[in-house]
Amino acid sequence: MDEPDPQVQQLLDFIDQQRAPPTHGMSVPTARARLDELFATPDPEPVGGVENFSIEGPGGPLPVRVYAPETGTEPYGVFVTFHGGGWVVGSLDTHDPVCRALANAAECLVVSVDYRLAPEHPFPAAAEDCYAAVEWAAEYADELGGDPERIAVGGDSAGGNLTAAVTLMARDRDGPELCHQSLVYPAVNSPVLKRFDSYEENAEGYLLEYGSIEWYYERYVQRATDARNEYVAPLLARDLSSLPPATVLTAGFDPLRDEGFTYADRLDAAGVSVTHEHFEGMVHGFVNLVDTIDRSRDAIGLLADDLEEAFAG
Repeated sequence: MDEPDPQVQQLLDFIDQQRAPPTHGMSVPTARARLDELFATPDPEPVGGVENFSIEGPGGPLPVRVYAPETGTEPYGVFVTFHGGGWVVGSLDTHDPVCRALANAAECLVVSVDYRLAPEHPFPAAAEDCYAAVEWAAEYADELGGDPERIAVGGDSAGGNLTAAVTLMARDRDGPELCHQSLVYPAVNSPVLKRFDSYEENAEGYLLEYGSIEWYYERYVQRATDARNEYVAPLLARDLSSLPPATVLTAGFDPLRDEGFTYADRLDAAGVSVTHEHFEGMVHGFVNLVDTIDRSRDAIGLLADDLEEAFAG
């Protein structure tokens, strides 16, 4: 496809008419408020129940939001998810619509994690928070109606990065055994590795701009040595074996497109079962736009189908 999907183009035209600077031209508070506005959904999808509370995290209380599905039978499979936003923006609220849709579609518990954000809390704060939440789910899922033996992880963009990092951490630390990972246009590269063609092809005009990727990265990775850490950039990992089966979603008009392709290929080469679905006419962030982009629902359906299969064993 040479042009974005018509619904995507309509959204891009609307954003262009706002004459707002790109994320990398904003302050951190303004960038956070802008994403809140973009992903706002006036009529959230009903679910079986929503609980907000905090758990013990590495840096203090760690907020989580737990969604129960409208249908299904306990104990549910548990999907621990990490929101996107470049490790700098995003929240439980920005990803509330997707969490609700996945809880119902996959008939599972969804545990959304409000990890610490950069630049106030650079790497490894977010990764350690997300891993702590997975350990917590493995210990306490049964008290929420979930099955601690059926835990999957997932996220979009920076959340996909954190998902990949958590699977590596769980393997390396002999942590919880995870049954699946959902990687939605994941950010898995590092500046110390090669540049991909999609960085130039989709550098501007497609919601996420390459300059903003650099802006996010500089705020998350504040020590030069961390740029070579595989928990920052999972593509740096020499060994991707013994990781849970993966679903990888990529978008055609996304600067991160090629690194998603490369990571899916690396997982496959390491013997990990991979389902890779490419949404050619889409842009980065499309899955969150459940009320705007029809293909968002297609992507959520695919993620839910793979989660159901993983939870079924």
